[in-house]
Amino acid sequence: MIKDYRRQHLTSVVAMALAVMLIGAILGYPLIALLLYLIGYVAWSMWQQNKLIEWLKQKDTTAESLPDTDGPMGMVFDYLYGLLRRHRLEVHRLNTVINRFQTSTSALEDGIVIVNQDGTLEWWNEAAGDLLSFQPQDRGQLINNLIRSPKFQKFFRNAVPRTKVNIPAPRREHLTLQIAITIYGENERLLWVRDISRLRQLEQMRKDFVSNASHELRTPLTVLQGYLETFIDMGDVLPERMHRPLQQMQAQTRRMTNLVNDLMLLTRLDGDDDRRGDMQVHVRQLLESIVEDAQALSGDKHHQIELDIETEADLMGDPNSLRSAFSNLVFNAVHYTPETGHILVSWRQDERFAYMSVKDSGIGIEARHIPRLTERFYRVNVSHSTATGGTGLGLAIVKHALQIHDGTLDISSEVGKGSTFTCRFPVKNLYQQQEEQLAEE
Repeated sequence: MIKDYRRQHLTSVVAMALAVMLIGAILGYPLIALLLYLIGYVAWSMWQQNKLIEWLKQKDTTAESLPDTDGPMGMVFDYLYGLLRRHRLEVHRLNTVINRFQTSTSALEDGIVIVNQDGTLEWWNEAAGDLLSFQPQDRGQLINNLIRSPKFQKFFRNAVPRTKVNIPAPRREHLTLQIAITIYGENERLLWVRDISRLRQLEQMRKDFVSNASHELRTPLTVLQGYLETFIDMGDVLPERMHRPLQQMQAQTRRMTNLVNDLMLLTRLDGDDDRRGDMQVHVRQLLESIVEDAQALSGDKHHQIELDIETEADLMGDPNSLRSAFSNLVFNAVHYTPETGHILVSWRQDERFAYMSVKDSGIGIEARHIPRLTERFYRVNVSHSTATGGTGLGLAIVKHALQIHDGTLDISSEVGKGSTFTCRFPVKNLYQQQEEQLAEE
């Protein structure tokens, strides 16, 4: 269409020029007539361009304000107006989408915050403003200047997908906020803020109840265990029929004592979610000690327990919680591996992680049980756990001990062929790595 219009216009201009030259030839001045025509045409075109410039300068570039023009400039006016109209429709559509988004997010109880790639606030909903105490004048401010929690600032700098951080609310420290970060676009970030004060309160009540109940049970169990040991030592003067009941009572009392001790340990680990010990843990010595204890636990079963140390790297953390985690895995392997079975305990590392793994040739675990193994009191085989004195808390203790050391537990198993439990730690938690970082600083 545009090409046809240009062709028609060019044809009309050439035809007009020929007509002017013909009239000029009749009058005896064909070139002068042609020159005057070209000067007039250029002046008319410049006048049309000036009208276009003046129209574009107007704020009200509507159809009513569109100049009445002919020729090529008229086509330009029509084309530009079409572009402007489509642009306005698109802007209106986008504004509608933004308004709907802002209206819907304003209705959420959770806070939404949008932060640009420079770390400055661009937008937040009403809930975020209430939870984080943002003011209208805070728009364009660095979020790290408004949320000064060191824990949040470290989390914001090193944001990892699907991770969260819990911090006290700014200016309202009686509230506990949970913040998650989603990275999108060119390093822009969307923060999801949730008030978890009630959940934290309920969790603390649960921890207090378990801790208090464990302490209250520990004293009577200690008394019972002491009396039972006394009676068993007096077996020569007691009737024969009392020997078996006393032994069963002692076994059950010992089992309940183990349960109380595991509950108390788990409660302590629950309380250590936000802090990790900063002691150097000598992994080789720790594993050698655990393997020695495992050999004693194996006793007449004559398990082949092997220790493979491929790195001399040590961990930074709490030696007691790491001993609890590693010993639970090794002792579980002893309990669930048949006589003369093989157990391999190894410590190795690569460029990203350090690994402590326990591989056994035991009975194995069905795949459907693996996702739930770290749940408290979850047991694959209740009768076997009872026979070995298991409390159902061992792997839960392992999970919590690893969490406070930024570690994870990977489990692979096949029924009848054995299982492998692997504790994975980031290299930044290794003692050598931290020493190098401090030296660089």
